[in-house]
Amino acid sequence: MAQKPLDVDALEIEEYDQANNLVATYIKSPSTDSVSRIDVIVPKNSTSYARSILNAFLPAGYPNSVTSDYLEYQIYDSLQAFSSSIAGMLSSRAVLEGIGVGDSHASPTAALLLTVLQESMGRIATILFAHRLGTSLEPECKMYRLAADIFNDAAMLLDCLSPALPKASRVALLSLSSVLRSLCGVAAGSSKASLSAHFATQGNLGELNAKDSSQETIISLMGMLAGSLVVSYISSKWATWTAMIFLLAIHLGTNYLAVRAVCMQTLNRQRANLVFSSLLEQLRMKDLPQFVCPTPEEVRLQERVFERDGVLRWKGEILGYCRLGVDLKTVLNCFSQSNSMTGSHSGSQLLKFSRFLKIFNRNCGYVVWYDQPKKTFLVVLEEGASPVTMLKAWIFALQFAKYGRVREGVLLMESLLYWREYLHQFEDEIIQSVGKKWDLQISAMETQPGTRIRMKNDKRS
Repeated sequence: MAQKPLDVDALEIEEYDQANNLVATYIKSPSTDSVSRIDVIVPKNSTSYARSILNAFLPAGYPNSVTSDYLEYQIYDSLQAFSSSIAGMLSSRAVLEGIGVGDSHASPTAALLLTVLQESMGRIATILFAHRLGTSLEPECKMYRLAADIFNDAAMLLDCLSPALPKASRVALLSLSSVLRSLCGVAAGSSKASLSAHFATQGNLGELNAKDSSQETIISLMGMLAGSLVVSYISSKWATWTAMIFLLAIHLGTNYLAVRAVCMQTLNRQRANLVFSSLLEQLRMKDLPQFVCPTPEEVRLQERVFERDGVLRWKGEILGYCRLGVDLKTVLNCFSQSNSMTGSHSGSQLLKFSRFLKIFNRNCGYVVWYDQPKKTFLVVLEEGASPVTMLKAWIFALQFAKYGRVREGVLLMESLLYWREYLHQFEDEIIQSVGKKWDLQISAMETQPGTRIRMKNDKRS
């Protein structure tokens, strides 16, 4: 609301909605001894009927209350939901045939027990999947959003196959289908929550989710109505499979376009590779006055939907792998094997371990060891390690993986020290450059539950 004083008694007030549209202007005229007047001017056709209907499905204040990639994502998401609803009706018909609907010899009890088995398998799979991959669902939300629909489409195909198999095989197939749907539920629910948090820019996450549910409801309703016509006219196996493959192709294609449209503002491992490889390459060019950090939009066009976990990649070339938050024992095993009885480590090689710890000073927040046989960097994080600390560890691993070979013939310990001292001069400047265009407050680097160490009697320089 903006106020523009005209004179001592006059006043003009403009009123805007959450979308920054002018809805009314209040003009107070100069007062006389006994009369005061306020005129209300309402713009004509400020809200059309179409806009009024859309407001029921769009977040309040759209487009100012969401990110710029929201609309494109929602268009593709609606198309995939529509095709999925129709395909789901075809697969549901196949499931009903599989459990014996229309078969005079089928037993209701057998159908019930099959349903119980499917539900049990699905719920067990939900627990195991959430435990195993729960940490990676947010950092890799785009990948798991697409993976969820791949799981769901695979389940639909299995459902359609089930009527053609013997009853014993049918039970196993439908149980596997239930497992895949459970994986879809976990992956879709968690990744969708992360995407909603990305889209909401004004603390409107709850309202955005509510409107998203409204969109899904109307799209599913339209899909059910269209699906009712499809299943009425499609009955042969050939026609069913043709329609199913066509619908699933649309489903996966629009899903792929939807996740590709999302422009994340946080750095996960893949985006960190793209950003830091560009900055480190600039570091090698002495004539550049300052770093030019790639923008989220530029990185969106380069990133892959599916990427290997922990890979260090430089312009398509795989340099090695990096594990964040490993326990200290994993690094110790690279120096000496533990005693099978006591679990303790001993030997002359442990002198190198002490030297290794001194490479990374007490303010570093991390230590990195390179497991040469496995081409894997092992990052041990100290207690209280921030998202920026993890990014600095990733920069070091990427830098060493790319340029560490320059010092071939030098011992690994000396190479680690050299590159640590070299990068220490520039890492703060690199992080400042990245922080101007990326959100560094949210951690999206760890994809597995990690550990932290606490240094006591720390005598590192």
